[in-house]
Amino acid sequence: MKKYFIQIYSHTPSVDDEDNWVDVTSLGIHPDIAGYLAEMGVVDFYRGHVPARQVRRLQKLLRIRHNLGVNLPGAAIIMDLLDKMEELQEEVARLKRR
Repeated sequence: MKKYFIQIYSHTPSVDDEDNWVDVTSLGIHPDIAGYLAEMGVVDFYRGHVPARQVRRLQKLLRIRHNLGVNLPGAAIIMDLLDKMEELQEEVARLKRR
């Protein structure tokens, strides 16, 4: 019996280039959802593309939505709170090093 192996590739864009934009359909996201998130100010969205530097944020938001079963605005609020918590933790760590 032959064994077959499947190799799965994940789209991981380079975030070094500020002008690098990624097609949202290549991420498995419907353009309407990305447009709605852009209206809420969560991500930038232009002609079906999002900046590569925001891809991880977008994927994290959709994971939160799926895993917690919240709607998009709820997931956006959770993302903002998580970002603020991370900033505060970094500031506390920085102040402790003084």
